[in-house]
Amino acid sequence: MSQHTQTHVDERTARKVAEEARETEWRLPSFGRQLFLGDFRLDLIHPHPRPEGEPRRKGEEFLARLTEFCATRVDAALIERESRIPDDVVAGLRDLGALGMKIPEKYGGLGLSQLYYGRALMVVGSVCPALGALLSAHQSIGVPQPVKEFGTPEQKDEWLPRCARQVSAFLLTEPDVGSDPARLRATAVPDGDGYVLNGVKLWTTNGVIADLVVVMARVPKSDGHRGGISAFVVDMGTPGITVENRNAFMGLRGIENGVTRFHDVRVPKANLIGAEGAGLKIALTTLNTGRLSLPAICAASGKWAAKIAREWSKERVQWGRPVGEHEAVSRKIAFIAATAYAMEAMLDLSSQLADDERNDIRIEAALAKLWSSEMACRAADELMQVRGGRGYETAESLAARGERGVPVEQVVRDLRINRIFEGSSEIMHLLIAREAVDAHLSVAGDIIDPDASTGRKARAAAKAGGFYARWLPTLVTGPGHRPNSYAEFGTLARHLRYVERASRKLARSIFYAAGRWQGGLERRQGFLGRMVDIGAELYAMSAVCVRAHADASADGGLGGAAPGKSALLLADAFCGQARVRVEELFDGLWRNTDAVDVKLARAVLAGDFAWVEEGVLDPSIPGPWIAPAEPGPSERESVHRTIG
Repeated sequence: MSQHTQTHVDERTARKVAEEARETEWRLPSFGRQLFLGDFRLDLIHPHPRPEGEPRRKGEEFLARLTEFCATRVDAALIERESRIPDDVVAGLRDLGALGMKIPEKYGGLGLSQLYYGRALMVVGSVCPALGALLSAHQSIGVPQPVKEFGTPEQKDEWLPRCARQVSAFLLTEPDVGSDPARLRATAVPDGDGYVLNGVKLWTTNGVIADLVVVMARVPKSDGHRGGISAFVVDMGTPGITVENRNAFMGLRGIENGVTRFHDVRVPKANLIGAEGAGLKIALTTLNTGRLSLPAICAASGKWAAKIAREWSKERVQWGRPVGEHEAVSRKIAFIAATAYAMEAMLDLSSQLADDERNDIRIEAALAKLWSSEMACRAADELMQVRGGRGYETAESLAARGERGVPVEQVVRDLRINRIFEGSSEIMHLLIAREAVDAHLSVAGDIIDPDASTGRKARAAAKAGGFYARWLPTLVTGPGHRPNSYAEFGTLARHLRYVERASRKLARSIFYAAGRWQGGLERRQGFLGRMVDIGAELYAMSAVCVRAHADASADGGLGGAAPGKSALLLADAFCGQARVRVEELFDGLWRNTDAVDVKLARAVLAGDFAWVEEGVLDPSIPGPWIAPAEPGPSERESVHRTIG
């Protein structure tokens, strides 16, 4: 039987597994959710939350120590050249407490807030993104976060102190399983007082050096076992574990990412996090906040890009003027600077909302991850264009011929993975869209359920009529149409009025789409993607306005910065740029080539245009598209190592 046949799961089953893992209730308010419903709840994010008291003191003191360490002990060029982070650097970060930034102090960690954890990742990520990936993979999605949120007191006592000193990893992806967990093949079969784990995991960031890992595996349903995808903490010293390969990538060349095989690995029952079958829900809940690590890395790159663009564009002269004074380059500099400010504003706001624990931030964190990863790549690409040939040249080559070794090409390579990490942009669009249209799907219910009876459909239609009769009138007019609304924001008030109007327009568009396509809406991925991108831009504009208002206040900005009135100018510029993008996205909701593109793609897949590919050679190394991942003993020597 082929691997494909063994792992085949029909679409309905795959969707059911994903849907069951979702958090279906909204116990706390959500700015992002209301934005998609046409309800601009500025009160949820303004005044901008600020770090205060002990959390701020503790965070600032750690940032000072971390900044000094990274400036004096981390050789980014060496890591890039040798594709490995020196063990003494990891050990030094451990001794500094960086492995336990989010672990409570009672378990040996630093107990930093999400805000200062993000700022720490910005510092580390600015000097070496691979080092930032190591720390975030360990703390955002590795063992500490799920154990802290879902572990028993005994599990916390046992593992959190270890996590403050040892590296961990998260193992979900398999060679033939990415964002479709219904096809997960790794198994954890109950046996006596534990489980026997078998399977192969791919792209395990930190897996090559991890001491502890979280493994997602399927428990078969049987007497006394509800079964389902479950989460286990596994000690990498357990017999039967082989790290078969250390993977190499386009960027992040220092990350310890591998292929991990489990063969008859015995895992004690005490290592099960939560209940059987709760693994995906645990993973998704962990990611709600964990996704904020990537916006931190992206914000760091944006701030660095702004610095390089400013310094270089003043120095380089062409046709009698600095290149930055030529409009073609000026537009790029303006985009980079404004976007850098917006990425930091979105990160800080989302982090503070997470720390306050008064809001459900699953949509905000997802929007921050999606938007920042896309915009950081654009900013880096524009920086490369501003630098010209020097942007394409490596830092070592630049330095070898006597110029400043500015690693623009490395940053472009390093950033690219963020559009794939922890949910690709395409998957993020679908995840956010599912949450954004949840109100419509909940109301529609049996109307769009193909298995519902005529009676159930009729009752659902009556319920939907009542909901929309109350909701639609709220989308007609609002504060965005009143000239004096949000007056306390001064020059930025007009942008907030725009956000309020655009929010209602977006909600109306979603309603029209739901009525037009009904259950087929979930397949209109082009529409859903643009819808989410509009929401992301509106969230970014909101974050920028409340941040700039705070930065321009009399007592200075956040985190000690005091940009004053200049923040208002930068925010105004960003909002102007974002509004242009939003209008293009609104236009694209209904005027696009989606249907034609889908039809063409199917013809391409059928081989109708194979003639286009003629006349070239394929330099690929021969091999199967997807490596076999059959369970069984490993035939390779393990490349796993530990850092003392």
